[in-house]
Amino acid sequence: MSENSADLTVADRFLAEFQARDWERLSGLLADDVTWTMPGTGTISGTIRGKDAVVGRARHIAGQGLHTELLHVLVGAHGAALSLRNTATAPDGRRLDEHLATVLTTQCGRITAIDSYLSDVEGMSAFFSEA
Repeated sequence: MSENSADLTVADRFLAEFQARDWERLSGLLADDVTWTMPGTGTISGTIRGKDAVVGRARHIAGQGLHTELLHVLVGAHGAALSLRNTATAPDGRRLDEHLATVLTTQCGRITAIDSYLSDVEGMSAFFSEA
């Protein structure tokens, strides 16, 4: 399997495990010292480090009723990027509707870094706030 094929497989599995809410399998895709960086000022913003923190953030995001639609998978020299659309409505009526790129840096078949790029940083920050 070529390196690009492996990156594509890891990206597909990452999204599949997130959508299935299979946190144990998601954790198995991650390097021990993985980082995840999100822009903004919401409760999910900033950089976190480690498998447990990354899975915790994914659980928190999923717990807000997020629906994720895959638009494209793009493969690069050091990983893959998922072009996504996320939508959700909070119980208090706050709405989220954003496009994002989730960039997965991989090494030896494991995700070593996740960087999220958003179309609506302010909207994400407001949706994921202490409200």
